[in-house]
Amino acid sequence: MLTLETRHRRRDRHRERSTGSGIDPLALLAVAALVALGELNLAAIGDRALAIHQLGAVVGGAVLLVLLLRVRAASLPLLAWALYAAGAVLLLAVEVKGRGAYGAQRWLTLGPIDLQPSELAKLGLLLLLAHLLGQRRVDARRALVAIAAAAVPIALTLRQPDLSTATMLVLLTLVMLVIARAPIALVAGILGAGAAIAPLAVHFLRPYQLARLDTFLSGSSSAGGPGWAILQAHIAVGWGGLFGQARDPLHLLLASYLPARESDLAFASLVEQWGLAAGALAAAAVGLLLWRLVRASRAARTRQGTLVAAGLALLLGCETVVSIGGNLGLLPLAGVPFPFLSYGGTVAAVHLAALGLALAGPREARRRQLWMPPRRVRQQPRLLRLGAIGLAAQLAALSVFAWHLQQASGAHLRDAGQYQMSRCASIPAPRGIVTDRHGVPLATDVPTDEVLAAPGLLQRQPQAAQRLAALTGIAPASLQRLLDQPADGPMVPIGMVPAAVADRIQFSQLPGVVVAQAPRRAYPYGALLGPLLGYVGLASQTDLGGRPELGLNSYVGRAGLERQYDSLLRGIDGSECFYVDPAGRTVAAAQYTPPLPGSDVRLALDLGLQQDATSSLANALRGVPGQPRGDQGAVVVMDPRSGAILAMASLPSYDDSVFGPPGDPAAIDRAGQGPGNPMLEHATQVAVPPGSTFKLVVGAADTVYGAIPPGQVIPTGYTFSLGDHTFHGWGPLPPQNLSQAIGWSNDVYFYKLALALGPDRIHDVGSLLGAGSPAGIDLPGESAGLLGTPASVERAGGTWYPGTSVILGIGQGEVEATPLQDARWTAAVATGQVVTPHLGLAFASGGPATALPAPAPVALPFAAGLGPVRDGMRLAVSQGTATVLGDLTVPAGAKTGTAEDPSTPSGGEDAWFTTAAPIDHPEVVVTVMVRGGGEGGMTSGPVADQVLHYYFAHRDAILSTAPYSPLPGG
Repeated sequence: MLTLETRHRRRDRHRERSTGSGIDPLALLAVAALVALGELNLAAIGDRALAIHQLGAVVGGAVLLVLLLRVRAASLPLLAWALYAAGAVLLLAVEVKGRGAYGAQRWLTLGPIDLQPSELAKLGLLLLLAHLLGQRRVDARRALVAIAAAAVPIALTLRQPDLSTATMLVLLTLVMLVIARAPIALVAGILGAGAAIAPLAVHFLRPYQLARLDTFLSGSSSAGGPGWAILQAHIAVGWGGLFGQARDPLHLLLASYLPARESDLAFASLVEQWGLAAGALAAAAVGLLLWRLVRASRAARTRQGTLVAAGLALLLGCETVVSIGGNLGLLPLAGVPFPFLSYGGTVAAVHLAALGLALAGPREARRRQLWMPPRRVRQQPRLLRLGAIGLAAQLAALSVFAWHLQQASGAHLRDAGQYQMSRCASIPAPRGIVTDRHGVPLATDVPTDEVLAAPGLLQRQPQAAQRLAALTGIAPASLQRLLDQPADGPMVPIGMVPAAVADRIQFSQLPGVVVAQAPRRAYPYGALLGPLLGYVGLASQTDLGGRPELGLNSYVGRAGLERQYDSLLRGIDGSECFYVDPAGRTVAAAQYTPPLPGSDVRLALDLGLQQDATSSLANALRGVPGQPRGDQGAVVVMDPRSGAILAMASLPSYDDSVFGPPGDPAAIDRAGQGPGNPMLEHATQVAVPPGSTFKLVVGAADTVYGAIPPGQVIPTGYTFSLGDHTFHGWGPLPPQNLSQAIGWSNDVYFYKLALALGPDRIHDVGSLLGAGSPAGIDLPGESAGLLGTPASVERAGGTWYPGTSVILGIGQGEVEATPLQDARWTAAVATGQVVTPHLGLAFASGGPATALPAPAPVALPFAAGLGPVRDGMRLAVSQGTATVLGDLTVPAGAKTGTAEDPSTPSGGEDAWFTTAAPIDHPEVVVTVMVRGGGEGGMTSGPVADQVLHYYFAHRDAILSTAPYSPLPGG
């Protein structure tokens, strides 16, 4: 019967036969896989010379592996001291004649060979620590000797500075102390001391090292810093997918954005080129190598051999974890190479040599198995298997994280990669035209062809550049200067060309050459419609912030209808995209997206009526006999049934053609400083006291509340006294009712009526009629006007007096209105419904026109009682203050207004006139305001009369328009 000791010996011999030949096929398979993956990475990123150099280093390392497999245990001390001394000497030589790169001095050039002594020092230290700690019992004195020996290469490496290798040397020393079973108190003391002085070590870090640490802690990804490298690594991993992009035509361009793709970020580069499958294979190969080295450690018959294999296993595992963790952003990017995968001849050769020594232990064990003690009495390394299992688990976890990164952020990272290597030049879309209701162009795009070229493509194809020079008539030398000039984007402007030349250039299909329409806006009628149409210009910061589709050089509507309907008129810009390298040089055409022209916008305006209204207003501004000369004015012609604006004149005006593009700065400056505020749209942006035209609002309030019954005749006269103050009318008038008071504009009647109603009732009805709030027209910058109450005046810090209520009745004091607001309440009184004024009628994008949305009219709740007010308007035309309209072919109703306005340059009176016709079934409202023009009936009345005569003479032609469809869904 076999004894227990015999069974142990047989089991040991069986294990030793499986691992003790010295040539471990699985370990070599793992190394071969890593080397092959490294070569595939170098080949995929286009570095053939590096691939050949790396392969040569691997072959040299393989020779060392085979030679060191035959090293006997007795030779290990001598070899350890020799390699340790050689490493130290070479590190000292780096101080004197080292080659620097990336802010560090780490390499020695020996003929054709670049040597990194710190890697050789790593092997020497591993062997020396195995020798010094390879005793049956490691006491504190021997451990301190080992620490002192390790301090020399660590200090010399830190001076280079090479923090990553120094960290690995420190880690190697600690690992060797732990697995050699050094006193645990000593190891704990070292770790405690290290933790205590770690904060002080920050002060000794170089700027680039601090940057790496700060990047890891803050998550920064600023361009050019270590955070940028991590971002590029993430993009590479996200782009790689399962099987990589090495077969994609753009893979080399994408690879060029990844820094250190052959060394520090080799793992990310491998995943990018060959996929997550290759990355997982690399991690699995390291795991396999860990397993074989752990088995080799346990099979070695000497403590030195055990420590060499164990120390190398944990060192390789730690290097791999730190490298992959840095690539994935889970650890600071420390510059630690991925064993056998990262480029580095010294690193590969040293690792292979160390592997030879690690595998020599089992080979030595086989030769000496007859007299070596059995395994059960040998002291095994402390925590070796647990450490190896922990490292393997971390490798698996890192592989899972890389997969998760692809799944969770892959699409975003691929977009980021595509974005960073693409540069696009915007191709402006032709802007839609603006027409009147009959299709007459009011704002147009002038076709102007501009040639744009991508310098990077043309300069690599001289024949194409010569052909472009010939087609454009530019001298080749001049064309070259244009191509060499700095540009904001991937394309530079070559110049404007005639349409025929543009057609020939497009037909030639020259690489990187595009013909685009340069933005040129024309306004055929100039100042006639200047403030109404507005102008276009470069997008402001406000425009860019609210509209992400705009670019820095986008042209947008900046005022008037151009701004209001910019989203329709602009269309969608096209783009010509190119692929660029990290330096911004164009390398290939990417994608061309043609621009989509903007929609045409049809207005409710009639050009002829607009011209007539503007001409009539200009005559009034030139002066009326017996009246002061006004400085500005407006005319509103509106359909009271729908709110459609048929004409809207504003003087003085500006010619929007001066704004271009290109603009005329001198003309723009003159327009802005001209008298009468020519940059304003006076019908919507100038609010002044409405005078007696406001009596329509006060009269409507009386039909609701009956403070003085509309049919009741009350005494009026020339004056009205309230307390010690007397208010005057425009003349002595007899007792009158509401309709008569409107017809004759009886101030005294409305003094009494306003006092009887009170300001709050006037405000309530006035608000329903649109007083004191924007009319809602489709134009930017509309004024809200004013309709005050005692409460609003008190909130503003003022006082509402009884006299304030009195003068409110005649449109003075706490009331201001724009001509458009006045026209709106006139229409509401005449029809019994409130409309929202609008200029836009329809839009079209190459097909049938579609109606622009406009709010439906809102019926007034007191519409049925407004008859007395309309009767008053009719009475004003037939025998009162508005008889200027008495020669019309249709019955009209009107109201005059003469408002005291301290804002006028002369401090005079504003002339108002508002009318609706026919008064029994209104189809047109005309409101005229001349600021500082004197009496409304004398100055503004003739303007309204001329406009109405023109309208009814051309009514059928004005109201006819091409059909358009309602918006889908109503």
